[in-house]
Amino acid sequence: MRQRSPRAKRKGRHYSRRKKVMPLNLTALMDIFTILVFFLLVNQTNTQQLPDNPDITLPASIAQEVPNEVLTVQISARDILVQERPVVSVSEALSGDDRVIPALVEVLNTYSERARRLGSNDEDRELMILGDRHAHFAVIQRIMYSASQTDYNKVSFAVLRISGEDE
Repeated sequence: MRQRSPRAKRKGRHYSRRKKVMPLNLTALMDIFTILVFFLLVNQTNTQQLPDNPDITLPASIAQEVPNEVLTVQISARDILVQERPVVSVSEALSGDDRVIPALVEVLNTYSERARRLGSNDEDRELMILGDRHAHFAVIQRIMYSASQTDYNKVSFAVLRISGEDE
């Protein structure tokens, strides 16, 4: 066997040290993930997010109650939407002498029947109206009257909350 020079031995030791794989410190990594999980759990919110419709500008109010998650009826300048799906146009809802909007009653009865099939036995269901600040009162009145013809007897209105000092 051939003798290696001292320089070759040093070189060999130097390169063998560089090839060693350093162990990964999992303790610090686990600490970071634990803190991240706790942060996400603490900062999770359970509030209802109202539908974001650019055609609707909600009126302002100093009401403090947070709305429950319920069926929503939106009134824009052009359409009436239930759960963000167009049902009837505002002009069609205002036409005619009848105070009931038949298409809206049909959709509300469908949602009520679906809730009943899913096991909800509450006969007085709740409905939230998100009406544009400039919506015609006659449209709101007809929507409320149409809702009263179904199982949706509890009606609430969505507003933007402002602090009491901003009045």
